[in-house]
Amino acid sequence: MANMQKVVWDGNTAAAQAMRQAKIDVVAAYPITPSTPIVQRYSQFVADGEVSGEFVMVESEHSAMSACVGAAAAGGRVATATSSQGYALMIEVLYQAAGMRLPIVMNVVNRALAAPLNIHGDHSDMYLGRDAGWINLCAFNPQEAYDLNFIAFKTAEDMRVRLPAAINQDGFITSHTTEIVVPLDDESAYNFIGDYKPHNPMLDSERPATYGAQTEGEWHYEHKMRHNHAIVESQKVVEENFADFAKLSGRQYNVVESYKAEDADEIIVCIGSVFGTTQIAVDNLRKSGRKVGLVGIRLWRPFPKKELAAAIKSAKTIAVLDRSAPLGTTGALYGETAAAIVENGLKATLLNYIYGLGGRDTTVEHLEAIFGEALECSKAGKRVKPIMQTINLRGKPLSFYP
Repeated sequence: MANMQKVVWDGNTAAAQAMRQAKIDVVAAYPITPSTPIVQRYSQFVADGEVSGEFVMVESEHSAMSACVGAAAAGGRVATATSSQGYALMIEVLYQAAGMRLPIVMNVVNRALAAPLNIHGDHSDMYLGRDAGWINLCAFNPQEAYDLNFIAFKTAEDMRVRLPAAINQDGFITSHTTEIVVPLDDESAYNFIGDYKPHNPMLDSERPATYGAQTEGEWHYEHKMRHNHAIVESQKVVEENFADFAKLSGRQYNVVESYKAEDADEIIVCIGSVFGTTQIAVDNLRKSGRKVGLVGIRLWRPFPKKELAAAIKSAKTIAVLDRSAPLGTTGALYGETAAAIVENGLKATLLNYIYGLGGRDTTVEHLEAIFGEALECSKAGKRVKPIMQTINLRGKPLSFYP
């Protein structure tokens, strides 16, 4: 195992250190809470001469992603970081980066979207960009925020992929919480990613290339379907890189993470830091003889429907946790899970829980209560609870799906 000694890092520090080890050519960024420490620490690496790449301070997040697009099209390894309103301001250019097949890497520290203004964590920004054409990886703790950066660079830059990739981590809960992290040494980390190989760089005067061309009806459809094919097929590359990283570090990742779900009657499906809290709830209930389990989504885009279906196939009732306001429908992860169930011929009662908006606490007790409601459905053999419910909300929601 090519590991250094253990260190104590928060998720932001872990991401910044991974970026340092990647030897990036250009980082263009505009700081926004709670992702600011990532680019702040990276800019310090530049100032201290620890990295040789450029750090470009711009006037907005829209400009940051625009600069990343230019630098990537020119032929460089490029990265940035953002959150919330900054992510929202980038959204136009996120589509541009993906449509141009530019392998930019972005650390997204997930935070609520205004209004009202809130600086704490939920998945509103991650959900906003789910269809922008980026590969999306999800970290549950600081170690994973570090490790998944290397997976993101290696996958995005693979000639079979050439798509931008984002690493999501929960604002403050992961980004500002210190835990033990076991990093790779600098040489092993860089060698895992490898030297950057430009593809159709604009600065190659011998082979002129065009970016951002207009297609209209003649070719737009075909372009988008090739883009879709590329992102769907990228899952195979992600899985290859997970396997290679496990050989290097001893840490195995999967597109869908399963915890004691093989024989479970009731399963919670979630994304992010709540995975760790739910593990405790599962352990508590298993001690009392309950057959409960947990499934976490590691790869948000492309969405691993078959792997999710395989992980939840034993369940009688599935409770899906969404950390974003549904605003007129059920949660996004609920919808993806329902599609996986239908497309793979499974039969299970499905419940949706909205939790943790704007950083609201979700405790082990809350999660054990969810398992209790799921058990009621399992015993009845049907849904006896509303499809969509809330966790730790003051008062009752004004409306919900019955």
